[in-house]
Amino acid sequence: MKINLKSKDLKELELFFREKKEPLYRGRQLFVWMWRKGVDDISLYTNFSKKLREYLKNHFYVASLKRTVCLSSRDGAVKYVFERETGEKLESVFIPVDERRTVCVSTQVGCPLGCSFCATGQGGFKDNLQGWEIADQVLQIAKHQNVRVTNVVFMGMREPFLNWESVKKALFILNSNFGVGIGARKMTVSTAGVIPGIYELASFPLKVRLAFSLNSAIQEKREEIMPVARKYPLSDVKRAIKFYYEKKHRIVTLEYVLIGKFNTSKEDFLALKEFSKGLRVKINLIPLNPCESISYFPPSEKEINRFYQWCLSLSCPVNIRKSRGQDVKGACGQLVGGLKG
Repeated sequence: MKINLKSKDLKELELFFREKKEPLYRGRQLFVWMWRKGVDDISLYTNFSKKLREYLKNHFYVASLKRTVCLSSRDGAVKYVFERETGEKLESVFIPVDERRTVCVSTQVGCPLGCSFCATGQGGFKDNLQGWEIADQVLQIAKHQNVRVTNVVFMGMREPFLNWESVKKALFILNSNFGVGIGARKMTVSTAGVIPGIYELASFPLKVRLAFSLNSAIQEKREEIMPVARKYPLSDVKRAIKFYYEKKHRIVTLEYVLIGKFNTSKEDFLALKEFSKGLRVKINLIPLNPCESISYFPPSEKEINRFYQWCLSLSCPVNIRKSRGQDVKGACGQLVGGLKG
């Protein structure tokens, strides 16, 4: 059975060529063909001898995710549905804003956390993506859009820290000068609060940014909408965020999804104020995006503006983040792997 070369990282490729009595740099050349140039056809790797190309073609292949759906939003975002070799589907979103060209990638097919306000979580969990499949979302979108991707956010279908080994491989591929070549500080990993993963990221050699999906700073209320909070309480998450900052010196983003008549009261704000004390953070307020499969609803403009005005008194930057791709169900919480959500 042929082996997918994209499943091997750079060190594995270099070791492979060394074992074949080929120069070590052959591994880097192959990595460049696959990840920087995005060429899947081994016969086009012209800096390899014909004999070497034939050997590679007989024993290996270069896989890519299959693009099955591409939906353009009125606001410029583009939702992609990709199909794996196993037939399962996942979604990614291309978000161009001014000079930034961001790709929101999935790290899992579905999500195991079951957050009650998120269509992805309500759709259940199917499988973890491999590292190359995570990185390939960026590569395929860059090729299709004919642009250089500047930023990557791990905020699609996912809990990245429950697939950390694959996420690490993807980060190295995306950051490598022989790969996609995106700066570590231009990549953000978002978590629902899986504490061991926050400590892992703090010790990770690349200075990747961290975002924490908070959504309520009241422990009981957070447990109501995010079952993961029962295992990882806010007090422990706060300590992990502090540790991350001490190690990386990178401000953490607190993502706060505003849910109509649920987490927009003065009590909710005061809890957020208390949680943010002593943290180097910025806060993104994200009005809930509507989904047919969830029972919660978006906040009113009055709720949004009132909560935002309260937050302006905090000692950290606060923004209202406008979701992109809502009309094609490509916004935060709407990704369901090509299925109705």
